[in-house]
Amino acid sequence: MPFDRRHYVFVALLTLLLLGACKKTSSTPDTVAEQAVAELQDPFGRPYDRARDKLRLEGEEHLYNVTQLTFGGDNAEAYFSRDGKSLVFQANNPAWETECDQIYLLDPIAGVAEAPTKISTGAGRTTCSYFMPGDEAIVYASTHVADAACPPTPRSVDGKYVWPVYETFDLFVANRGGQLKAQLTDEPGYDAEATVAPDGSRIVFTSDRSGDLELYTMLPDGSDVRQVTDSLGYDGGAFFSPDSKRLVFRASRPKTPEEQDTYRSLLAKHVVQPGAMELYVCDVDGGNMRQVTKLGGANWAPFFHPDGERIVFASNHHVLERGGRQFNLFSIRTDGTGLTQLTFDEAFDAFPMFSPDGERLVFSSNRNNGGTRETNLFIADWDGRGLD
Repeated sequence: MPFDRRHYVFVALLTLLLLGACKKTSSTPDTVAEQAVAELQDPFGRPYDRARDKLRLEGEEHLYNVTQLTFGGDNAEAYFSRDGKSLVFQANNPAWETECDQIYLLDPIAGVAEAPTKISTGAGRTTCSYFMPGDEAIVYASTHVADAACPPTPRSVDGKYVWPVYETFDLFVANRGGQLKAQLTDEPGYDAEATVAPDGSRIVFTSDRSGDLELYTMLPDGSDVRQVTDSLGYDGGAFFSPDSKRLVFRASRPKTPEEQDTYRSLLAKHVVQPGAMELYVCDVDGGNMRQVTKLGGANWAPFFHPDGERIVFASNHHVLERGGRQFNLFSIRTDGTGLTQLTFDEAFDAFPMFSPDGERLVFSSNRNNGGTRETNLFIADWDGRGLD
C-alpha cells in the first residue's frame, strides 16, 4: 500500500486526542517518559543519576547520592553538630601523623581533602566525640592525662575476641580549635562513650565506677552524676531521643553462671566481649526499660531517627551462620517491629547517625577501600519511604 502522508497525520492527531482525554489528574506517571523522569529524581525532587551513584550498593533503596568523605586510615563515629553543618569523628590515619585514634572536625559537604582540623591533643588514645550545646565545643574521652603514649589494643584474651575498656579514659571538653576547656570526670576507671541530649540538658556516658559497665548522666559541667542502669553486663553507646526524654543503647546481658563469671573475669582485665549485644530503650532516669531487639549476635551503634519512632543500628545477626563477620545497617521501630535491612555491604557498615533534619545519614563503611582494611566515612541522602 502506498505511503499516504494525510493518513499518517490523521492517525497521529487522533492518538494525541485520545491520550489527552485519558490523562489522569493524579501525580502518578502515565507514560514511559514520565516514569523515566520520576526515576531521575532523588527523594527531595533533585536531579538524580543512578549511574553516578556508584557507592550505593544493590538493594540500598533508602540511600541516595552516597558520597565518600574520607580516604584512607580508620575513620569512625562521625556525629553531626546541631546545625548539621559540621561532623566530629575519630580517626587513625598515618597520613595525618597519628599513632592511634584522635578526634577531628570536618565539613560534611566538602569532606576531607587534606588533614582535617584536629580537636584532641594528639597524645594518648581518644574515642566517642560529640558536640556540646551551641556547637562551639566538643566532649570526648582520652587517655592523655595518664600517658601521652598510645595504649595497647588487645583484640584477643583467652582465645576470645574482645574490645578494650581503658581504665585511663576520662571525659574532656575542647573548643573547635582544639583548646582544652574542661575535664568532666576524674574517677578511677573507665569513663567514655559520652553523647549529649539534643536540648543540651544532660550528658550520658558509660563508666565502670560501680564495678560494672553502667550508664550514667550528668550536667554539661560534669556535676549531678546519676546512675541510669544497674544490670550485670556492658551498657554502652547510648544516645538520647530527639525530645531528650529517652535513651537507646547496646547491652550485653550474661545469663548463666558461666557467662557471668567470664564477663567479670574479662572486665577485671579491662576488656569485654562484644559478640552478644541487644538494643534497649529507657527513660533518661532508667525507668520504663524495654528490650528492643532479640536478634542474637552483635546489635549495636543505635541512633534515633528525628521522628523518635525508629532506630538505625549495626548488626551481624543475619550472617551468624557464616561467622558473623559482616555488619550492615538496619532500621527498627522502638517497639521492636518493622525490622528492615538498609545496607548490603559484604564487609562492614556501622555507626549511623541522622542529620538533625533527618535528610541525611552518615556512617562508616569498608566499601570502596580497594580490598584493604580501611574504614571510611560516607554520607547519603535518606529516603524513609516504604519503611513500616
